[in-house]
Amino acid sequence: MKAENNRPEQRLQGTAAAPGVARGPVYLLMKGMAIVACQKVSDPEAEIRRLESALGATRREISKLRDDVALKLNESEASIFDAHLLVLEDVALIDDVTREVKQTGFNVEFCFQEVAQRYIEIFEKMDDDFLRERAADIRDVTGRVLEQLLGTQPERAGEAAKLHVVVARDLTPSDTAGLHDDGVSAFVTEEGGRTSHSAIMARSLDIPAVVGVKGLMEAVQEGDVILVDGESGLIVLNPTPETIDGYRGKEQAIRNRRDRVLREVALPDLTSDGTAFMLLANIGDPAEMEDALGYCARGVGLYRTENLYLRLDSWPSEEVQYLEYAEVVQQAKGLPVTFRTLDLGGDKRLGDLADEANPFMGYRAVRLCLERPDVFRPQLRAIIRAAVLGPVQVMFPMISGVEELRRAKEIFRDVEAELAREGVWPASPIRLGAMIEIPSAAAVAAELAAESDFFSVGTNDLVQYLLAVDRGNQRVASLYDPCHPAVVRTLIAIFGAAQDRGIPVAVCGELGGDPLWAPLLVGLGVHELSMTPAALPEVRFVLRHSDATELRELAAKVTCADAAKTRTLLQDFAAAKLKLR
Repeated sequence: MKAENNRPEQRLQGTAAAPGVARGPVYLLMKGMAIVACQKVSDPEAEIRRLESALGATRREISKLRDDVALKLNESEASIFDAHLLVLEDVALIDDVTREVKQTGFNVEFCFQEVAQRYIEIFEKMDDDFLRERAADIRDVTGRVLEQLLGTQPERAGEAAKLHVVVARDLTPSDTAGLHDDGVSAFVTEEGGRTSHSAIMARSLDIPAVVGVKGLMEAVQEGDVILVDGESGLIVLNPTPETIDGYRGKEQAIRNRRDRVLREVALPDLTSDGTAFMLLANIGDPAEMEDALGYCARGVGLYRTENLYLRLDSWPSEEVQYLEYAEVVQQAKGLPVTFRTLDLGGDKRLGDLADEANPFMGYRAVRLCLERPDVFRPQLRAIIRAAVLGPVQVMFPMISGVEELRRAKEIFRDVEAELAREGVWPASPIRLGAMIEIPSAAAVAAELAAESDFFSVGTNDLVQYLLAVDRGNQRVASLYDPCHPAVVRTLIAIFGAAQDRGIPVAVCGELGGDPLWAPLLVGLGVHELSMTPAALPEVRFVLRHSDATELRELAAKVTCADAAKTRTLLQDFAAAKLKLR
């Protein structure tokens, strides 16, 4: 394929969002916010009735899309649209629009767009990648409501995009859901990240994708040909014949690798010389259990309980929490489930949580729970009740020292005794662990190990706090480097403290699901790694094709290396196992 305008080859770097390599003509999807005129109306109540009608029609439209995705993919991907339906039930948003119509006397389309844009901007300014990317979900839903109010039809790729690469400023989950049916080869966006819902869906649809490509929309033109490398995050506009030839081998190698990896997904968690490890799943919704079990997770290493609060945008009752936790334990069918107690705060805001100057170091996680027994105790009761149905562990996030951990344990034991008096007995004793994710906890890891049944290391925050780098700040993002010797040495100290005390230690942060890092972590003595379900096959493959001796040798080489040498060692080791080089 050759660009019609014979423009020179140009390479742009983005974020690898969904694996694979694809090539094709560009299909520019030029979506934007509808232009809505501001008009005075004579009957505000009629405008509000129009809004109610549009909300109902949008609800039916999204429900149908959800059902279609559940049939084509699975319940996990379909659950993305549950969050969209909740936007339509957001009382604050609807009340704000109603108030605006009544106070200004303007048409409901204009008022709705004004209020929706304010909500979108709030989310876009959040530091957390996951929450910031929820702005796309709100934009998706509110765009649908506006289409209903305006009587317009949304632009979608359609038949014209077949065998093309869709290029857009951003894509909503609704856009992405239709790409597979449209026969799209890949997609590239200027905005977004790996945790955006469109990226998650692309991985499920097996469509190569690259997101966050700065300058994309300025660089690309209709008639261009684009090569998308979903492995490295590179895109090549108008690739030369030499570039295309070079990628043919990579495309075949990727297909071969994925086939090899998936063939071994159900094999035991054992290294080549029989040393056991355990791979678990990080999830935050019962629907995600389908993927976790499909990829043969040996349990749930991290259940993000705060996701329920954020989905409902409220403080759920004990009974509501119990129903969700019980569903997860039942679906696990005897495999262990580790619940992380409420990790709200920071940029995960809810209800009456006040704004703070420095929320990441403020009133959050276990600090909030210890000060709010009205929140903490109902959650603990719900978890303990769910533990009647199967094995459960509990871990407390953002522990800073021994006193904090003791207070959390004391409240837990008091709630446990309260339920015992009511005749509620867990199926097996509930083990209590500390999350090690801030430097003070790492510094007193030996003392915390004496108070814990297990450790779980949250590497995302640990690296951020150790290096004083806000991972959401693009200006310093390059300094967020897990290979920094300070990070490696801190991890060694944490693992050593757990091993000296004889308690299990797991890694539940992103490093645990990285095939580059998993061999090092196991080589350092960690035998439990918890990760997003889609990461399980590749990590399992790399570890199964390693023996314990070479993993320990890798760890010995890394401990005395600098960041660049560590990165090269890890890359070379994983590439050899995956036969990438």
